[in-house]
Amino acid sequence: MTAASSTPRALSFDAVAAQYAANRPSYPAALFEAIEDMAGRPLTGARVADVGAGTGIGTTLLHARGARVVAVEPGDGMAEQFRRDLPDVPIVRGDGNHLPLATASLDLLTYAQSWHWTDPDRSIPEALRVLRPTGALALWWNSGALDVPWIDAQVERIERHFGLDRVVGGNGDGTHDALAACDGRLDFRSRRLRWSRRVPVDTHLANISSHSLFLVHGEESTAAFVEAERQHLLAVFPDGVVEETYEVGLLLATRP
Repeated sequence: MTAASSTPRALSFDAVAAQYAANRPSYPAALFEAIEDMAGRPLTGARVADVGAGTGIGTTLLHARGARVVAVEPGDGMAEQFRRDLPDVPIVRGDGNHLPLATASLDLLTYAQSWHWTDPDRSIPEALRVLRPTGALALWWNSGALDVPWIDAQVERIERHFGLDRVVGGNGDGTHDALAACDGRLDFRSRRLRWSRRVPVDTHLANISSHSLFLVHGEESTAAFVEAERQHLLAVFPDGVVEETYEVGLLLATRP
């Protein structure tokens, strides 16, 4: 998927910004510990830009760890929700292909679930431009753990409903594509981190239906899937509480 063709999907989140903020999973503390370890410096006091920040799920955690963080977000609805939830954190409008940031101004540039919306031929030079010589680029994705039977079965149902090839974890882990696109222009190291959360069935359904795949297929198609999926989930989780298991794929890059 090219950056141009993905733009409608990337901006589809604007219509469901509040749903996204309320139901999407966050990230484990171990992720930020891994970033600090791999980057060789603490987040406290680091100058960081979080690109494709959305409603601020990742930005919130970077800020909480003491980073001097600014968010970059192209979507109107997402930016509005971000300002509502994080009024004390600066946000600027833009995307990874055209960063509205000063040259050599950052210790860390982060993309939480958002690098795959960029064109690497533009976003990689932009990353190198805004990072200091010792700076790092961190990309990460939450994806469902496919070795958990109910998650694998759900992904198969999503494929059948939308007529798709395998959807990794239902939300697209982009680590392999990111490595291929960078093609030696950055030196990457990677880690995978497993974590879980327990949420009501309705929260889980609101989470998965806030993904771009559902949003671009319309309300009727999404509603049909959600109602059928509720019954599948209640058969597995009769108490109505779903244990979502995730693997975070983390890539951290420095200059070659």
